[in-house]
Amino acid sequence: MAFGLAAAPAALANTAESTNWAGYAVHHTGVSFHRVSASWIQPTAACTPGRASYSSAWVGLGGYSPTSSALEQIGTELDCNASGRVVSSAWYELVPAPSRTIALAVVPGDVMHASVTVAGHRVVVELDNLTSHQRFRKTLYSAAIDVSSAEWILEAPSECVSQFACQALPLADFGSVAFGSATVATADGRTGTIAGGDWTRTRIKLTPGAQRLIVSRDSTDAAGTAVPSPLRGGGSAFDVTFAAGSAQAAQASAREARLSRLSALGAGYLRH
Repeated sequence: MAFGLAAAPAALANTAESTNWAGYAVHHTGVSFHRVSASWIQPTAACTPGRASYSSAWVGLGGYSPTSSALEQIGTELDCNASGRVVSSAWYELVPAPSRTIALAVVPGDVMHASVTVAGHRVVVELDNLTSHQRFRKTLYSAAIDVSSAEWILEAPSECVSQFACQALPLADFGSVAFGSATVATADGRTGTIAGGDWTRTRIKLTPGAQRLIVSRDSTDAAGTAVPSPLRGGGSAFDVTFAAGSAQAAQASAREARLSRLSALGAGYLRH
């Protein structure tokens, strides 16, 4: 029988920086996670014509460890295309495989609820648009599985030509994303919020030049930062807020040159 856990002591909380993730992760030696879920409001973006940019909000299992090569996740995309138009979509991804677009309409302001459930090599991903009352659910099987962590993340996606050759894409100015109803369950039946378990919780700030999570350690950075707020609502809610980097314009020009070199290697794919 599942049961709630007491709030974790302060010693089980820490912070980290990443070049591609902002949000929270939970993890603990010897703990395997079974399910992760949360809701969020699809944000809008401040777009500039001539400058494409990208962002994703998602929940997932695995991928937090520096040595991890697998991650099971589902979420939404919020991008600015080169014409300066906001593009909103949904997707799932079982790393190391590329992400797959979901035929589920999502627009800024929609309330989304997502979950990932893993048992053995069976993965169930689910995304509900609570505003339009549309639902996506899919059962998948993957040889590569990581259940050593659970995450609630706003990400700067990457363009990849292989698992080991990726380029961070420019981070869209998404304003702020509000996550809520964040819960997690372990393989042995324990449940809780981000702060409500006997696991370590890590607050992750997206910062250029920091450690990169899940994709190639040789990947380069996206300009701009994203900062998660302190937890609220008993550890089940928080916001992630965009902040432009001081050297964003210069970095954008350098990034465009690197993207051109990467594209010359062959057709790329998006990685979250």
